[in-house]
Amino acid sequence: MKSVSHGFISHQIRPLGLPAFQTSRLPSSSTLLNIKLFRKNLPNPSGFRALTVNARQTHSSDAKTKTQDDGIPIDLVKVLVKFKSRYNYIRVLEVSRKADHPFAGSRLLLLDGPGNIHSISFLFKLLTNTYFDAFATLPPILPPGPLGILGFGAGSTARLILELYPEVEVHGWELDPSVISVGREYFGLSKLEKQNPQKLFIYIGDALKASVRDGFSGILVDLFAKGSLVTELQNPKTWKKLKRSLRKGGRIMVNVGGSCVEAEDPRRDGKLVMEESLKAMHQVFPGQVFVLNLGNRKDDSSIALTGELPDPSLWKQKLPLSLRCYVDMWVPFHG
Repeated sequence: MKSVSHGFISHQIRPLGLPAFQTSRLPSSSTLLNIKLFRKNLPNPSGFRALTVNARQTHSSDAKTKTQDDGIPIDLVKVLVKFKSRYNYIRVLEVSRKADHPFAGSRLLLLDGPGNIHSISFLFKLLTNTYFDAFATLPPILPPGPLGILGFGAGSTARLILELYPEVEVHGWELDPSVISVGREYFGLSKLEKQNPQKLFIYIGDALKASVRDGFSGILVDLFAKGSLVTELQNPKTWKKLKRSLRKGGRIMVNVGGSCVEAEDPRRDGKLVMEESLKAMHQVFPGQVFVLNLGNRKDDSSIALTGELPDPSLWKQKLPLSLRCYVDMWVPFHG
């Protein structure tokens, strides 16, 4: 989305609830991933102006510690591709390594009108400091068996899991074949498939119809459309169906968004949609829904987990050191 005002151009990129950049092993307190791109107001080199739309917060770009809320000069971001598919408005951005920003050196997949980020990859590091890292904590607390990813995107979650847990078999569903094509061309998905021919399986179609023989050991749900969590996830019937597709002891982890999610339809308030989705889950998994908040305000962005909460110390032992911080962030959802 871009607009023109006072001679400047801005591009506001809204998130699917990405947590703040981490400068240590503990999550930072910044709430929104609100990438603001700036055009320099030459000849005054100090004059950077942001033309944001409905921005909830403003931050000084002079702060000593950069966060995801700080701006990026527009000349340090390259648009690699943009087009409309049957289902999405697709854009791939590349952030220069010279940018003084947590996403320096990354590629971002943006979908929908608001420009929600659905995938991110870095050239020289695996972890993303986003909710994809929280997703990567799920495999160690699952029984043996295949893992399903509903809402595959360009493969950010699959890449993390296959690199950290090479024994895991991943089955991913994505509705839009163009998104998979972009993932293969710009996000290293082709290489990931070649490296894991018996471990990674990608399907084009409705993710809520996903199934595998004998059921999933776990399911990761990241399903958004037109900038909002899909409506089916506010229906308990959907969660009953997903529960039936699990093996004994299986779990579901889901990105339920939050107040930072900006939908194309203003009636789809991110916080309310999140609450409705959690209540629907709670009906199907009573007393077994836990929430992890990824922001300094309660409802900014959240991940939900089903099942009894594992022993924290045992869970941490099975995780890489850089992911252990997420274990202590879960709290029960009481409906």
